[in-house]
Amino acid sequence: MDQVPPAAGRPPSVVVLIRDDEPPGMAAVEAAGTPVRYVREPDLAAALPGADVLFMWDFWSGALPAAWPASGGPRWVHIASAGVDRLLFPALVEADTVVTNSRGVFDEPIAEYVLGLVLAFAKDLPATLRLQDARRWRHRETERITGARALVVGTGPIGRAIGRRLTAAGLAVSGAGRTGRAADPDLGTVHPMERLDAALAEADYVVLAAPLTERTRDMIDAAALARMKPTARLVNVGRGQLVVEDDLIAALRAGRIAGAALDVFRDEPLPPASPLWGMPNVIVSPHMSGDATGWREDLVRVFAENLRRWTEGRPLRNVVDKDLGYVGSNRGRG
Repeated sequence: MDQVPPAAGRPPSVVVLIRDDEPPGMAAVEAAGTPVRYVREPDLAAALPGADVLFMWDFWSGALPAAWPASGGPRWVHIASAGVDRLLFPALVEADTVVTNSRGVFDEPIAEYVLGLVLAFAKDLPATLRLQDARRWRHRETERITGARALVVGTGPIGRAIGRRLTAAGLAVSGAGRTGRAADPDLGTVHPMERLDAALAEADYVVLAAPLTERTRDMIDAAALARMKPTARLVNVGRGQLVVEDDLIAALRAGRIAGAALDVFRDEPLPPASPLWGMPNVIVSPHMSGDATGWREDLVRVFAENLRRWTEGRPLRNVVDKDLGYVGSNRGRG
């Protein structure tokens, strides 16, 4: 369902789920006469009955399934993130509720971040910084990225932006996605997920940018890691649950792969006791790869534009296929 008719004779009522601060830039939405109510998790269940729209500004929250009204929830739910796995619980999937995401905000910042991580590995920047802290002068040789093979797992907008950025830097890029194809403009050869094992064996850098679905959950396990080159590095900017962390730790310790750069984890924040913190061949960052300056304002602009479309009866952008778990290639374009 791509089109959601506006409520007849009145502006839509909007509930915004927040954690700490209210989203910046909502004053323009309120000035247009739209009733907006800001709530935190304890008040969400009481706020949802009668609401037309839910804006999940607190995209980390897992409170929605328990708060969803038995009589049916809002007709449209928008989340301030690209991932929607927290929203796809049975009651919402089965409802007529339309789900949209913030696709497009994070693509280029994440692609830049991934390129930075690839360069950090190739040029051994983590060791350089450690040696600088220790005031040690130790000359080393580094690697070139030109001609290195990168496999981007996930062929959505983020994966495509990563493919373009790595190609421009001189890497030979291929992809892995739901449907295989040749000569993709951004990713070259795209391997079907059924052939992921063979594609992993050829890559110097494996970049995970796939959404979390039942098909992708735990796809990088001990068997997948064993197929990678011992010189390969894993970069995860998708979801922590794409990787079996215990298997990754074991592979890193045994030298079965050369390193990992992880921006997402199964448990966030990453627990202080996690071995990943102290491993010299691991780069840990706190789920920040897409958060370039101004990202919060960009997220509000995406929601505000979709709200205008909704009140005008126009098709929404970024409509999620609730069966697939992400925005379909031909949906929500407006």
